[in-house]
Amino acid sequence: MTYRIAIDTGGTFTDAVVADASGILAIGKALTDPERNFVGVQNAIADAAGQLGYAMRELLAQTDVFIYGTTRATNAIVTQRTARTAMLLTEGFPDILVYRQGGKLNPHQLNVDFPQPYIPRRLTFEVPERIGAEGDIIKPLDEARVVDILAQLRAAQVQAIAVCLLWSIANPAHERRVGELIATHLPGLPYTLSHELNPILREYPRASSTAIDASLKPLMQEQLRLLEQNLAQSGYSGDILVSASVGGVMHVEDMIERPIYIVKSGPAMAPIAGLSYAALEAQGDNVVVVDTGGTTFDVGLVRDGRVTHTSETWLGEIYTGHLLGMASVDVRSIGAGGGSIAWLDAGGLLRVGPQSAGARPGPACYGLGGGAPTMTDAALVLGYLNPQHFLGGKMTLDAPAAQRVVAALAAQIGKSAEDTALAIITVANENMIKAIQEITVKEGLNPADSLLVAGGGAAGLNIVPIARSLGMRHVLIPRTAGALSACGAHFSDILREFNASSFASTANFDYATVNATLATLQAQLDAFATTLRRRGLRDFQQSMSVEARYAGQIWELQVALRATSLPDAAALQELIDDFHAEHERVFAVRDPDNSLECINWRARLSAQLPRGVQAPDSRQRSHPLQPRYLRDSHFGSLHAEHTRAAVYYGEDLMPGDCLTGPAIIEEPTTTIVVYPYCLATVTPYGHYLLEVQA
Repeated sequence: MTYRIAIDTGGTFTDAVVADASGILAIGKALTDPERNFVGVQNAIADAAGQLGYAMRELLAQTDVFIYGTTRATNAIVTQRTARTAMLLTEGFPDILVYRQGGKLNPHQLNVDFPQPYIPRRLTFEVPERIGAEGDIIKPLDEARVVDILAQLRAAQVQAIAVCLLWSIANPAHERRVGELIATHLPGLPYTLSHELNPILREYPRASSTAIDASLKPLMQEQLRLLEQNLAQSGYSGDILVSASVGGVMHVEDMIERPIYIVKSGPAMAPIAGLSYAALEAQGDNVVVVDTGGTTFDVGLVRDGRVTHTSETWLGEIYTGHLLGMASVDVRSIGAGGGSIAWLDAGGLLRVGPQSAGARPGPACYGLGGGAPTMTDAALVLGYLNPQHFLGGKMTLDAPAAQRVVAALAAQIGKSAEDTALAIITVANENMIKAIQEITVKEGLNPADSLLVAGGGAAGLNIVPIARSLGMRHVLIPRTAGALSACGAHFSDILREFNASSFASTANFDYATVNATLATLQAQLDAFATTLRRRGLRDFQQSMSVEARYAGQIWELQVALRATSLPDAAALQELIDDFHAEHERVFAVRDPDNSLECINWRARLSAQLPRGVQAPDSRQRSHPLQPRYLRDSHFGSLHAEHTRAAVYYGEDLMPGDCLTGPAIIEEPTTTIVVYPYCLATVTPYGHYLLEVQA
């Protein structure tokens, strides 16, 4: 028997999900070690292996696919712990990263400092050269000056170099030569060339993605190569794949070359899992997918049966953060999770997050030295968690410590510990509701018309009141919810996307140039497919799209092409019609008399990996269902204050079982609170479908 293992290393926990041809078999969980990454990985694998009756080495020896996901790249960017990186830009254009692309959420807020550039100006250097928009050389490259700059970078102990020259997407000759000079004069130093990584119009997104990719290379290349070594030493000899932000997986060698794809790769997997579970349970094509971890609350969207993507991925606050500049799964993240810290602001108002207790010291109830109240502590005080059965009994929670830190906060606001704990959950709920509205209501989708799929170790604690506030009637919580992102990796395909820029207006469409661009993209898809065939993959799907806008607009919409070329006026008219429809869907208006401007063209290839097919749970109940015990729980004054909630273990529940709230379901990796206004049914596949009363 052969297995597949998927890993998701989060800020608090590392998840390991083991599957075979029959589906997911075991989920392992361990605290993440921020200093020694593989410690959390091996502990999580060992946990899952033990459930299957193996030692870790025995399981790895029978594993042929290993998929790895991590938040380390994202955390390195957010905490400014990336490599010391230099930026080389065309002479006369040194402030691309300084000026960004403008924009401000609140134009009347004048007390906000202008954000710092991703790479500081002192490490930004101007290269004497100039290529025109048509690809003609206006000013030759001054190679002597480039060599002099490289000498300065050596003296400054720079660890990586980003190169983004003006109009290199039209003619990359100068960028290529700069790359050759770097390899000659600074051998072994990682560098990124913008025309190879992200050949698109718009200088800031291209420069930003180039800078981010270069800055991650020393860190992520070392980590991924160390992962290869550690796995080999532990007995693994199969393929290593890495979760990518585009919603698929890439071979580790490709990720080492382009580490930018690992940014937000973990959160990108959750919508893939949500789509798969919704399809399995036949619950519709519009799905809101949330993943509540220890540090963040991530929201993704499945629309009309397809995971939504975006080219506007910001790390941090929009406009003030840093733009990824690459297409990725559209996932919105906020600092709200099980480890989010509750605190009072200067005005005495209760806040929750974005600060997190992380894995160490963690919430106070972890007993690792945490001294601030968190959402997990609040849930323990409210009776939602069993201190003796956390993580299936692998970890004992310190209930007195949770009571102590919540009571200290309660004394500051003049409420009881239970009411304060409920307030912590309520404030966290409001933050999460806003995040869901951001990706649904503002994108023209009524959340009440969608299924809510909830995952993450902390999702089941508060997802029901969140759904109720949004008017959502049904919530699907998989049995594997505690490791939703890692599960998503099991449902993913190998993905690769290629980009090219070629401006074309439908008022005078240049068929020859556009089709030449599409042919180049097709050749890149074919070459990538050839490499995958050598690895034994045969099942491919490909698609092409264009980023277009009405003439006079600033921002583009991405529209799928119906074919791999635009040979005539009929094919062009289909593209125009599709753009009008997409513009009306997003903005509720169309402008049929206006021409379109096509900017960037994209091609995507997916190769389906072998995956298990989950069979329905065939167990049938032979005796009446009884709870394990009753536990005092607190749901607020509207629900009789303290309530004796029936507690069930997931292993006791079978398809068709129906629980009326208040009740609590304890799974090894998550706890599901069935609120008094909720009904929970076990589906034919063993998952939990919650029906929320209006």
